Amino acid sequence: MTMDKKVRIAVLVSGGGTNLQALLDAEAAGKMPHGEIALVVSNKEGAYALERATKAGVEGVTLLRRELGSAEAFEHALVAKLEEKGIDLIVLAGFLAILSADFTRKYDKRIINVHPSLIPSFCGKGFYGLKVHEAALAYGVKVTGATVHFVNEIPDGGRIIAQRAVYVEEGDTPEVLQRRVMEQAEWIILPEAVEKVCAQM
Repeated sequence: MTMDKKVRIAVLVSGGGTNLQALLDAEAAGKMPHGEIALVVSNKEGAYALERATKAGVEGVTLLRRELGSAEAFEHALVAKLEEKGIDLIVLAGFLAILSADFTRKYDKRIINVHPSLIPSFCGKGFYGLKVHEAALAYGVKVTGATVHFVNEIPDGGRIIAQRAVYVEEGDTPEVLQRRVMEQAEWIILPEAVEKVCAQM
């Protein structure tokens, strides 16, 4: 893509949207010159991430699986919205729904996710949010971190784009560790990885 045509990005969220905020801040600071956040989609009602989108002047929509009737109907509605907005790249930022193989194939190499561990540790089905940090502490690892990767039909199974290590400290709780991993890894490597992918599109 040429410089005058930016990659249009949709960010999919389920909660507070701290990683979305990191992306919005990076874009505002000129650190994502090849991309622009054009849409935020939440699969949870009242997600604070949508307020962050509104404050940044980005359209935010809520798509609820229970209202749409099935995972298939949810993805159909999602695709329609992505196509309406001319989306080129999808970023999963704390999005807690697993996307189908049909969906990930349709957007092959165009979906990226941030995961709060150093993949292949503490990843895959069932590993999300605090559960990842609880598992890392239970195992006694001394180093953890975050990974940005392409999304395919296997949860956390796509090619790695970026990783950053974070030390586990004595007395860490899952909540304290989660915050450190966000601040020292996720919020740094996610915008960098998004820009890198956009620059190559």
